[in-house]
Amino acid sequence: MFNFKEIISVSLILFSVIDIIGSVPIIIDLRKKFGHIQSGKATLVSGIIMVIFLFLGESILQLFGIDISSFAIAGAIIMFLLGMEMILGLQFFKSDPEESKSASIVPLAFPLIAGAGTMTTLVSLKAEFATTNILIGVVVNLAFVYLVLKTSGWLERKIGKAGFNVLRKVFGIVLLAIAIKIFKNHLLT
Repeated sequence: MFNFKEIISVSLILFSVIDIIGSVPIIIDLRKKFGHIQSGKATLVSGIIMVIFLFLGESILQLFGIDISSFAIAGAIIMFLLGMEMILGLQFFKSDPEESKSASIVPLAFPLIAGAGTMTTLVSLKAEFATTNILIGVVVNLAFVYLVLKTSGWLERKIGKAGFNVLRKVFGIVLLAIAIKIFKNHLLT
């Protein structure tokens, strides 16, 4: 059932979880490590992952005997490590030269865009909102993700190296905070 208010709510919730603006420093870093990023491919794969998880997420997790809280904690740990990379300048996730063509899929489409936080959120939204409105919210966010991925080179030129370093540290702290919040919320459930 089409409900504009629900679509806005779902879109804003997903926007904050996906945090594509906060991921710009990571996207720029991935472009430097791997070269060209296929924006369309990354967006399409992210969308497919989100839609599959919207409809089959709980069943897939149950098949493996994994509860939502455990899945969310695993995603929070990955997000925490990505945040540490951004803040400290360390490199936990090494790039494999043989996998350079897949950078659009891993780690960009999954777990950065359609990661554990997004998947957990989709399962949670399904309990509150109509599936049609969630799907529209997903499409709205994917359009924005595509736009940001396409303009990441332009954003890098406008922001500059010093601005990029500041943004990377700030969003690293934000990513750490989100990871800790997810960890804390699901550890006690």
